[in-house]
Formats: sequence, structure tokens, C-alpha cells
Amino acid sequence: MTDHNSVTYTRGVFNLFNQRGSMTRLFLTLTIALGIAVPINAQEVGITPSMPSVTLEIDGNTYTIERIQDQDHELTGGFAKTSRACPPFCIQPAEVAPGVNTVGELEVLSFLQDKVAKGEGILVDARTPKWYVEGTIPGSVNIPFTDFESDLPIELEGTLEDVGVTINDDGSYDFSTAKELLLFCNGPWCGQSPRAIRNLLALGYPAEKLHYYRGGMQLWRLLGLTVIVP
Repeated sequence: MTDHNSVTYTRGVFNLFNQRGSMTRLFLTLTIALGIAVPINAQEVGITPSMPSVTLEIDGNTYTIERIQDQDHELTGGFAKTSRACPPFCIQPAEVAPGVNTVGELEVLSFLQDKVAKGEGILVDARTPKWYVEGTIPGSVNIPFTDFESDLPIELEGTLEDVGVTINDDGSYDFSTAKELLLFCNGPWCGQSPRAIRNLLALGYPAEKLHYYRGGMQLWRLLGLTVIVP
């Protein structure tokens, strides 16, 4: 007599055969032949082969960053556009300034784990608040690029203290306790985080403590990574 569960499982397998490509069919065939149990909720879209997702504890909040599992998902709206008027939306260089490290998505995740979660760094969303509230990278803090633009120390005091810089009695800046900053904005066509980085360098912020995620929200969303609404 045929086991009901076996029939249900077999039908499910054939449904998958009709929906997936040859690699999926090969994988399922091997798992059935070898009797390997496949978790029902296993992620097909990981971040890397050994990293399905990343869970972080930052300032008392728990974030899980993963990729969208729907393999038919496509970008829509503003981030699906290929062209914008330049200026101001011009393609940014890979090296925003000498000594400033340009990073990709995996490095952003490492920075969140190794620096932000330990209180040693800040992931800075340098966009204006209008963009920030529409969605950002989990664990980031919104410090608009305009906050770093002033020739008057008193106007920068609050912002610089937030990133670990102190202002001496004579108005000079002390960067000895400054945190590492990783700045991003809307993508390779966005000049807001490069502008913030250049302003920080002009103030004397050490280049080795600054990092630039050039891909920004454009590539973050393109790769289906988690976005939160703060």
C-alpha cells in the first residue's frame, strides 16, 4: 500500500520540477536518491554559500539581514531607474579620497558585526532625512551630509561629539577618540556621502577611520538585502 505522505511528497517534487531549472532538478534527484532530509524553510538565496543571513544586536535592537527569497523579485520605483540628470546625479569614483577605504556589501556586514555592534564604529546614512525615512540599512544612523558643513566649531559640536570627536578650548578638534565611520547614500550616482567624507577630511578626520560604501541603497536593494523603515 502506498504511504499517503510519500505520495504528497512526490507530487511536491514534481511541482518543483516544473518550476525550477536543471540545477534544482539535479539537487532534488540526488537528495531523494541519497535519502537526505531537506529543511522545509531552507533558504535558497543566501548572502554567501556559508552565510544565509546575519543577526546583529545594536543599541538594544536585534536586526536580521538577509536577501529576498523570491527569485522573481525585481526593483521598482526610483531605484530601478538607469538615468538621472548629471549634474547633480553624476557617477562617483571608486576612490572618493586618498586613504579612504571603499567597501562592498560583505564589508558593510563585517563593519556592522565588528565595529558597530561593539560600539567602535558608526554606519552613517548620509542622505537627507526624506530619503532615510523611506528605508535604510539596518543598524545605520542618519547624519545628513549637510551636518558636516560649517566653518564654525560650535555649529559642528553636537554632530562631531556623536561620532567621538571632541572640541578643545581653542576650537581645535581632537580625533584621538573618533570612531570609525562607514558612510553611504543612494548609490554610485549619489554625491551626498562623498561630499560628507570630503568635509570630514577637511576638518581633519583621519582618512583611515573613514570608509565609503559606494553601492549605497541602489546596490543594497538590487541584491535584495534587508531594508528597514526607521
